[in-house]
Amino acid sequence: MTGTRGSRLTIIGGGVMGLMTAYYAAPLAGSVTVLDKSRVGDPGTASFALTRSVRNDYLDPQYSRLAFEARQLWLDLQHRAGERLLVDCGCLNLVKASVTPDVPASYAVRSFAVLEELQLRREALPGPALAERFPQFAADGGWLDVDAGFADVAAVTALLRSVVPARGVEIREEAQIRAITRSGGGWQVQTSAGPVESDVLVITAGLGTNELLERIPGCSVRFPLRPDRPVQSKYFIPEPTARDLYTETALPVFAYLDVGIYGHPLYAGKTPGVKVGFYHPPDAAVVPSPISSVEDFVAECMPGLRGAATVDVAEASGVDTCFYDLVSDDDFILGPVPGAGGVADSVFVGVGWRGTGYKFAPWVGRVLAQLAVQQGTVYDISRFAPGRFARGAQAGGTAA
Repeated sequence: MTGTRGSRLTIIGGGVMGLMTAYYAAPLAGSVTVLDKSRVGDPGTASFALTRSVRNDYLDPQYSRLAFEARQLWLDLQHRAGERLLVDCGCLNLVKASVTPDVPASYAVRSFAVLEELQLRREALPGPALAERFPQFAADGGWLDVDAGFADVAAVTALLRSVVPARGVEIREEAQIRAITRSGGGWQVQTSAGPVESDVLVITAGLGTNELLERIPGCSVRFPLRPDRPVQSKYFIPEPTARDLYTETALPVFAYLDVGIYGHPLYAGKTPGVKVGFYHPPDAAVVPSPISSVEDFVAECMPGLRGAATVDVAEASGVDTCFYDLVSDDDFILGPVPGAGGVADSVFVGVGWRGTGYKFAPWVGRVLAQLAVQQGTVYDISRFAPGRFARGAQAGGTAA
């Protein structure tokens, strides 16, 4: 039995993608089991942090559309939960001509054009308007993605830990995968806690995906994944008299991706300061500039935080590790695994979230649930096909 109502579904990987898959699959499948090698919400996992950006401003219209779709699913989940998961403070992309002179070529201007094309809510803030609206920044312009902000990751994790089991899903933590074998018309997953019988498998195991694929009989595909993380990530702690200027009620999520900078406001009661990260995102070309650190950015573009006390994000929270799994062609990997046991559409995978994936989690979960239980999805995911890395594939070649 593959991909039919009443089937037994096993999800390997209990991060946000796996739990979202379980959430959407539970009402459709006969049974759902989530296996995690550590524990849900483990601070060492890629999907855990304190805050993660939720935005629509991409250079690629397809990712912008999908981000907006994911946002609607977040809002539905938030409404059903009756508690705040998203903090809607907007996302502001900055430009300063003395830093990056080619303003029309900037990420801010180009991503804003995509928002305009898709008719998503946005605001352009030239210098004087920016200074009046967000005096925290010293820049020549800001382009605001209005329906954006950040996710409260701790709240999301706590909610999923509660609602997923309430939907009848079994979560097995500290379950090391020892073997995956064919069992009749389905699969048997041997774990350190005993065997699990399944009709359909979904793998959401991040950088551990290839290790699992090696255990599947007949599966020769491997994905070109590599780990990544920000070069720097620090909290800047404003003076008490200026603190209100930097909380989520006054400051948006912000980015200057042309120079590798992103940031989150001080989340009152949750984080100690304004988070500023320095990262070379794979989907944005970092141009030469005088900014080579978070301190450089603050000195240049957030003068009110010059000289502020700082603390490394990981030291402050002990959890905000921001590990990313990157793919060589910089697209998600989402869909059926080719050659898995010789049985079509009985193993599915979601991986390669490239540092931007958290915001897409409910959409990814819904897609994987539809694929696993309903044998198809309402979304066009051809671009993300895992088969592009199979031997002899037209695109992607052989993955090593």
